[in-house]
Amino acid sequence: MYATERQQQILAQARQDGRVEVKHLADALDVTPETVRRDLTTLERRGLLRRVHGGAIAVERLGIEPAVAEREGRMSGQKERIAKASLDELPDGGSILLDAGTTTASLAHLLPLDREITVVTHALPIASLLAVRPNVTLHLLGGTVRHRTLAAVGEWVRRCIADVFVDVAFVGANGLTPDRGLTTPDLGEAAVKRALIAAARRTVVLADHTKFGREDFAQVATLERIDTIVTDLGLADEMAEEIEAVGPRVVRA
Repeated sequence: MYATERQQQILAQARQDGRVEVKHLADALDVTPETVRRDLTTLERRGLLRRVHGGAIAVERLGIEPAVAEREGRMSGQKERIAKASLDELPDGGSILLDAGTTTASLAHLLPLDREITVVTHALPIASLLAVRPNVTLHLLGGTVRHRTLAAVGEWVRRCIADVFVDVAFVGANGLTPDRGLTTPDLGEAAVKRALIAAARRTVVLADHTKFGREDFAQVATLERIDTIVTDLGLADEMAEEIEAVGPRVVRA
């Protein structure tokens, strides 16, 4: 078994049981405890597990939602590739909605300079980046700003989104499964994401492979509401097939 496959199995077990122990994993996987500890360290560095004495706990069970600054460095190469691949989903001119998140922020960095485009966002980092672009007509949605995501949430935002209809919404997610669809830890964020999806002709989800198989507290939408999912090459073939069987096209970059 390759290290990646072993780590995926460890992560799945941790998410199912809430906690894994080094000794039990070593016996089940037929590897040394030192190998398991290295795998747990790798998963912790990716923000998926939290090491504890004798094992590890899935971050979902800790109720942890990493702040923007903590997430910016994670999976940065994959996020850049996802953002580049997402450029193919842009309308030729027209209008887009950009959800809050580090991957959607990467897309904002890459928006072309050779065409006029209207951008609607509730994310302060994205608005700050695009405000100086002469080819971008920027609409910033206001509301209560969450410090973890630097995004506006609440009724003000949802009322504003209801007034617009764009060509494409680019949406992020903390968790994504065939059964539960898109999920996120915060109810306010989930409500805004639902409004973004409802306000667009097409919805494109940007999510690296670590988000797949994870279910968070608040459901955003089922996968039938999603047109395309752009992810990285780390997504397993089996999961991609399960997703596409529900409806969305899966692009791996």
